[in-house]
Amino acid sequence: MHRTIDWVDGAVVVIDQTALPAEFRLLELRTVGELVDAVRRLAVRGAPALGAAGALGVALSAHRGGDVRKDAELLATARPTAVNLAWGVERALAKLDQGKDAVLAEALALLAEDEELNKTASRHAAEIVLAECPRRPLRLLSHCNAGRLATVGWGSALGVVWHLHERGLVEEVLVDETRPLLQGARLTAWELAQANVPYRVQPDSAAAAAMARGMVDCVLVGADRIAANGDVANKIGTYGLAIAAKHHGVPFVVVAPSSTVDNEVADGAGVTIEERDAGELTERTPEGAKVFNPAFDVTPFDLITAVVTEEGIFRGAARSPGHRRSP
Repeated sequence: MHRTIDWVDGAVVVIDQTALPAEFRLLELRTVGELVDAVRRLAVRGAPALGAAGALGVALSAHRGGDVRKDAELLATARPTAVNLAWGVERALAKLDQGKDAVLAEALALLAEDEELNKTASRHAAEIVLAECPRRPLRLLSHCNAGRLATVGWGSALGVVWHLHERGLVEEVLVDETRPLLQGARLTAWELAQANVPYRVQPDSAAAAAMARGMVDCVLVGADRIAANGDVANKIGTYGLAIAAKHHGVPFVVVAPSSTVDNEVADGAGVTIEERDAGELTERTPEGAKVFNPAFDVTPFDLITAVVTEEGIFRGAARSPGHRRSP
C-alpha cells in the first residue's frame, strides 16, 4: 500500500483521506500553508501520521527557504490535541543548524521508524489480546481509524488486527462509524476491505449493546495523546466505550507509539480538546441550536486494560510496577 505521507521530488505527498472511500487521491503539497490546511481539514490525520507531517513540513520550509521557525510554530499548533505533531516538528527543527539536507534526513528517518515502531507496538498488543481473550477466532471492536492511514504505513490499534488476521485468528471486526467525518465507516472499513478482513459497520451508540450481547471479545483503539499517568485522549466516544467495556468485562487495549506519550502533561485534565465546527451537527436541528461538538475525549487510566507502545506495556505514573488491570 502507498505510504500515507511521504516526500517525493521536493513535495509532501499525502493520501487525501477526505476523498476515501469513493476515490483514492494523492495530494502534492508544495508549501507549508498547503500542508497546514491538509492537517486542519483532516486530509492527513492520525497521531503518528501527524508526527510525520510536522517533520516533513519543517523540511519543506527549509528547502523552500522560508522562515523555518515561524513555519514550525504554525505547523505545531495546527492540531492541538495530537502531541505527535509538535513532536515531529521539534525533532526536525533540532537539525536546522546543520542545514536543510540534515532536516530532511531526520524527517525521512522518522518516517521509516514510524512503520517499524507501530509494527512492534501492535505485535506486543496482539500477544496481550491473545492472553486476555480465550475465544478463537476473535471478535474485535474498533473505534475511529488507527490503521495504515493514521500512521506512515502500518497502523497502531488496527495493526493488531493485521497481526492476528495473518494467523487466522480474526472472526470479525465491528467498526464504529465514529464522528467526526465518520472516520471508522469511511477509513477503517476501507482498510479492512482492502485486507480482506471480515467486518461490519455499526453506529457508535450500538457498541454497548454489542458487548451486552456477547459480540465483542476485545476493544482496540489508538491514541492522540497519552498523559504521564496513563490517561488517554482519543477520538470522541472512546471514553464511553471504555465505561461499557469495563461494565461488561471486555478487555480495552490502547495501542500507540511512545511518541504519543506526553510526560509534560500529568493527567488527562491537562489535554487541550479540539472542538469541531457546529455545522457538522446543525443540518437537521432547529435554527439557532447551540452545539457541543468535541473531537476528542479523555479515558481515565483505570478503565484501560493495557496501554501498549513499542516498548511494551506503558505503566504510567499512577501504576505500580507489575500491576495491570484485569477485566
